[in-house]
Amino acid sequence: MCETRPCAWRDQGDHGGVCVIRVLLAEDVQMVREALASLLELEDDVQVVGEVGNGEDLLAVAEKTQPDIAILDVNMPGLDGLTGAERLREQLSGCRILVLTVLDAPNVVRRAQDIRVDGYMVKNAPAEQLVHAVRRVMAGERVITPELALAAWEGEPSPLTAREADVLRLVAAGAESAEIAELLHLSPGTVRNYLTAVVAKLDARNRTDAVRIARDAGWLLSS
Repeated sequence: MCETRPCAWRDQGDHGGVCVIRVLLAEDVQMVREALASLLELEDDVQVVGEVGNGEDLLAVAEKTQPDIAILDVNMPGLDGLTGAERLREQLSGCRILVLTVLDAPNVVRRAQDIRVDGYMVKNAPAEQLVHAVRRVMAGERVITPELALAAWEGEPSPLTAREADVLRLVAAGAESAEIAELLHLSPGTVRNYLTAVVAKLDARNRTDAVRIARDAGWLLSS
């Protein structure tokens, strides 16, 4: 059972009832989110109690629905899945967290481990593995896809400083140098210097290419 609430029950007619795992889904791609919800609802012991398409809505919907498990996509607009996981831990300490990702970037995996999420899986895993993971996480186990564990072991950390990552994150959001300078309380020249350093460190062709490289590596997730 979840630490913060008694088990919910679903009527099974002549077969009595079954203890139900209440799940909140956070995934920005609607088709993927609906497919996951449909998959989980096929199970007698799983109920999807809420769905959100961006990280900003996560905490409010979690407070309203009181899920046993939150399944979070790593990359979501507004608030990434790992930052959302940290805040959800503070708000609903008894809610377990299962993170889904297409990334095997080492620093992303390490951050998930630091947050101590209950499960961390790649999205291309077979559907039955997700259902099995939900049950294992609910039972108090920790689940991680083997290739993600290997990535954390073998990979290199981000070469960017915290400030360089802040600047590049704003570039990725579409901000121009003047706007970045205002937001970060820097001079435009300092912003340009940071971007020059980032492009050089990542061996990128330009700032757009630097954003692609850093995003693919998972280095632009909020710290």
